[in-house]
Amino acid sequence: MGIKKSFRVKKSNDFEAIFKAKNSFANRAFIVYMVENDRKHFRVGLSVSKKLGHAVTRNRIKRLIRAVLKDLRPELVEKDFVIIARKGVENFTFAQVQKNLIHVLTKSKIIRSTDEKKEN
Repeated sequence: MGIKKSFRVKKSNDFEAIFKAKNSFANRAFIVYMVENDRKHFRVGLSVSKKLGHAVTRNRIKRLIRAVLKDLRPELVEKDFVIIARKGVENFTFAQVQKNLIHVLTKSKIIRSTDEKKEN
């Protein structure tokens, strides 16, 4: 099973609110926009442009991102965020997606630091 519905950003209003916050971090593979939320868990939205390929390719990218997020779930902070895949990600292996996603999520402080993990 992937990410539960309660952990997803689905509505366009929610996406707009996250983009309006203008709090973004990026690397060569992904852009992450985030905003604080008042929930007890994170919510994530995925955006993969049609420029990256046809539906099969885009769905593969989203599946890879979800798989990485599933592994990271205990380490993610209680924020709403949107992950946008950049050109080039369509050729990435799972390991490359994982490495780049962990990098950008750590940079954006969406992944808890080791100090915070000890407190929880």
